Formats: sequence, C-alpha cells, structure tokens
Amino acid sequence: MNLIETLNWRYATKKFDPQKKIDSDSLELLQEAIRLSVSSYGLQLYKVLIIEDPKVKKLLREASWDQSQIMDASHLFVFCSYNQHFTEGIDSFINLLQDGIDESKKTGILAYGETIKESVNQMEESKRQAWSEKQVYLAMNNLLIAAAELKLDACPMEGFEADKYDQILGLREQGLHAVLVAPVGFRAANDSAQFRKKVRRSKEELFEII
Repeated sequence: MNLIETLNWRYATKKFDPQKKIDSDSLELLQEAIRLSVSSYGLQLYKVLIIEDPKVKKLLREASWDQSQIMDASHLFVFCSYNQHFTEGIDSFINLLQDGIDESKKTGILAYGETIKESVNQMEESKRQAWSEKQVYLAMNNLLIAAAELKLDACPMEGFEADKYDQILGLREQGLHAVLVAPVGFRAANDSAQFRKKVRRSKEELFEII
C-alpha cells in the first residue's frame, strides 16, 4: 500500500529548510484534508490558524521554548478548540444539514440538533473542554497524513505556552484556545532526526483480536 510507504517515510521533523515554501495548490489540499476530518457529531467545533507572517512566527517561537521549527517551517498550523459558543456552533451545523433538504425532513434534523445540545450542555465544563480538545487531535492527524502524501514534512507539537499563544493571536476574544501546533514545510538536509530508526510496537503487542 502506498499509504504504508508514506507513513514509513514521515517523521517528526526537527529541522526545516527555511528557504523552501509550500505552493498554493498543496496548501489548499492540506486545508481540504483538515476540513474533511472526522469529528464528534460532525460538528468540527475548532478553528485552524495558518501562520505565514514572519513577525507573528517570531512571537510564537518565543512562546514555544525557542524551538526553531516555528520560524523555519513554511507554515505553522495552530489548532484551536472552542471553550464557549457551543450552542452557536451546533446551530450552524444544523443549518448546514438543513440546506437543500426537503421540508418534511427538517423537523427531524432540528430535533437532532436539540439532542446534541442537550448532550453537550449537560457535560461538566472540564469534560466538555476535554471533549472539544479531542476533536482537534483528530483533525491534526488528517493534516499529518495529507502532508506526508504530498511529501511535505510536519511536526506535531504540544511543547508551547498555550496561554501566550492565545494572547498573541487574540484567541480568547473568539472563545478559542490553542491546543496543538504543527509546523509544515520541507526537512533540512542536515536534520539528523530523519535518519533515526522508526520504532513502533509489534502487531502482537498492539492488537488483540477477540
């Protein structure tokens, strides 16, 4: 399978070539891959910021323990979960479901929306936030696989000061919180990480068929 070859090719890139940039077509494909990600109920209650501006990237590097990938990668993807506006997000999703649907089916869709709201709103705040953040990880995985398919390099990162990201990017005012970041671009020729052995648990350890 080409997919398996692709997954073996990718690795968490530690050094990027700052001279190489992602072309517009590839950037569009990465966005579409994220857009098509699975999420709970299909709600996609998150937002992804794509940072190109060197001045902004410099500020974010300072909030990322000075890791060079932030600056050197072509683009920095910042995955943000919502910590409020859940009802509005559900309403938006239901409106999309109703678009072009026969009137006779809309009552059922509206009822479905109310069921989702009840389920989400009855969660404790900490549980709802954890649930929201889990969706971001699913979306990030689509980015990583799509990038590898395009022979673009990426590095999923949790090593950053999320509160500082929120402040720099004005996320709090939007009810958002930075959860994950992923520099995406092209590996540097001297990135030693690309030559490391890929270590994974064996199938016998990882799987059990019942």
